[in-house]
Amino acid sequence: MPHFFINSEDKQDNKIVISDKDNYNHIARSLRARTGEKLLLIDENQIQYETVITAINAKTIETEIEKSYKSERDLNFNLYLAQSPLRSDAQNFVIEKATELGVRGIYPVLTDNCALNKSVIKNKIDRWQKIMYEASKQCERAIVPSCFEMTTLEKLLQTEKFDKIIAFCERGTRTTLKQFFEKTPIIRGENVLVIIGPEGGFSNREFEFFTSNNIPELTLGNLILKAETAVTVALGNIIYEFENYGKN
Repeated sequence: MPHFFINSEDKQDNKIVISDKDNYNHIARSLRARTGEKLLLIDENQIQYETVITAINAKTIETEIEKSYKSERDLNFNLYLAQSPLRSDAQNFVIEKATELGVRGIYPVLTDNCALNKSVIKNKIDRWQKIMYEASKQCERAIVPSCFEMTTLEKLLQTEKFDKIIAFCERGTRTTLKQFFEKTPIIRGENVLVIIGPEGGFSNREFEFFTSNNIPELTLGNLILKAETAVTVALGNIIYEFENYGKN
């Protein structure tokens, strides 16, 4: 069932009228939907509506609500990713998969070995946000996560507060995610930041930064993973470990 984000103001009694231009064009022109077909709609309050199309007009689509309920397509904690942007398709992959894995937001961080320069990263923010929006529709996310403006690790920790911060490093550490969470489990509602570096890894200066700020450095195992693979493995394992060791 196609999934679209709406505003609660679009709902009147048992009907929802879709007037947003992008949604209208996607439904009426790209999908070529017809009356009688069903749509899955969700508003900013995370209320999901199972609807059926009753009319397609010149600029609006009218639907009737068959069922509504609170969406459960969300994590029980707030997962954020601070990641050194990669080149082209690899970064698009990271943005898409991180969205599917439930992140609330991604912070593109300029690291010492970052593959992209400042101007390129700044110009990509809007594109990455659009990918997050489309991925959220595809996997029926309850909310659309945010792609924040470019920052640095130092600035990020000065301006934002997190309950737990974890850096995944490909060398120099033997502590696993499971070992970490056995001692310090994620608690429901906590803000958790995951830091993942570029293909070239973190610099000595950045390792010193982790140490001076008491940021745990964890390993994903003996294999050396590409940065985009490390993102999906790290986020997936965090979700798994929360289900086993988290406190709901």
